[in-house]
Amino acid sequence: MIFKRKLYDTLLQWKNEKQGRTAMLVEGARRVGKSTLVEEFAKREYKSYILIDFSKPSRQIKDLFDEMMNMDIFFFNLKNITGVSLYERELVIVFDEVQNFPPARQAIKHLVKDRRYDYIETGSLISIRKNIQNIVIPSEEHSETLYPMDFEEFLWATGKKDSPQLLKQAFNMKRAFGEGVHRTWMRELRLYMLIGGMPQAVEAYLNSNDMRAVDDVKREILKLYFDDFHRIDSTGRIAKLFAAIPSMLNSNANRYQIGSVIPNQTAERIAETVSELEDSKTVMMAYHVTAPNVGMNLSRSLFSYKMFMADTGLFVTLAFWDKKYTENVIYNKLLSDKLEAKLGYVYENLVAQMLRTAGNELYYYTFPTGNGNKNYEIDFLLSRGNKLVPIEVKSSGYKTHKSLDVFCEKFSQRIGERILLYTKDYAHDGQTVCVPVYFTPFL
Repeated sequence: MIFKRKLYDTLLQWKNEKQGRTAMLVEGARRVGKSTLVEEFAKREYKSYILIDFSKPSRQIKDLFDEMMNMDIFFFNLKNITGVSLYERELVIVFDEVQNFPPARQAIKHLVKDRRYDYIETGSLISIRKNIQNIVIPSEEHSETLYPMDFEEFLWATGKKDSPQLLKQAFNMKRAFGEGVHRTWMRELRLYMLIGGMPQAVEAYLNSNDMRAVDDVKREILKLYFDDFHRIDSTGRIAKLFAAIPSMLNSNANRYQIGSVIPNQTAERIAETVSELEDSKTVMMAYHVTAPNVGMNLSRSLFSYKMFMADTGLFVTLAFWDKKYTENVIYNKLLSDKLEAKLGYVYENLVAQMLRTAGNELYYYTFPTGNGNKNYEIDFLLSRGNKLVPIEVKSSGYKTHKSLDVFCEKFSQRIGERILLYTKDYAHDGQTVCVPVYFTPFL
């Protein structure tokens, strides 16, 4: 299935504005739909295209990049190998999985300078750092990240084409939906939370309407990730860090506890390993800030962070990894909001994913309550203009928000809107705006 993706419009804007002056690198985790999106774009927006899959390049293709001084010879040989007609300024050449063949990425500098054709690269950056040590990264390369399908893209995929616009209009009205409509939206959100935004998982749901089939797909993707992790890190540390994300969030600790996952290690000692995991785009990092204010990157703590999974559907499957498969009964109870397990950590991951894919960097803040070792915590901090927007996440309908209240009193001059994200309808509780979690992308 070909799903509508927002990044398509970004690619179209790049094509029209840059006119071949830069190449486009579409990066992202494995199986998020990079190759499908780029090939569909090439088919629809160009007279012809060439797709070179560097996960399995022929010897002839590899030999092309040995000598880049004469572009006429390069393109003559490329045409003979592929059999594709080369239309000047109407052809795009796609380097798929370019991280597997660094010389092709280095060649972008010369190809873009030639200006005859457009170039799009796709890359799963799980191993790209190890593959670029002996090449020059082209400055003529513009990069965009393709994330798993967001909630709006998921609604489009499931046939609710007008729903995202209606949802945004409702958010702008800033009033309650009413119980019946709210329940419908929460069910849609929980469905997205359980299936996630990996295109193969969404396709499995649409084809079968069977959560067992969806879970099988998600487990295949997770196994692929673990294989990748072990391939680039034979010590197994990256795999362990990734596997522990659900338990870390469920523990309600105020940061990822490295030592509890990898004994005798600290965040400082294992910083490079964590950086490689972050580069894989399979996780999203939320950094603790020491001085909450606009410009939060200036006070973020590099070694105090929380780690979220980039796809909450995969997160749910990993959370039940102890079972051979996640039974449909668990999915059904999660979907109807009847599973007894506390789901705060799932909603927190969902909010992190929705905020990040909407273009926000992730930051949080903790400070002592004065009662022993306990802390207040602001789950997420956004900056809007010259003000902070603190966010607390609740997996229930309770409107308690002690951390928000104390934080806003402590930093009153810096606070704009204060938001409680929860599972009930839109409301106000004093100065706190209680926002249904499905409105998160519009904050």
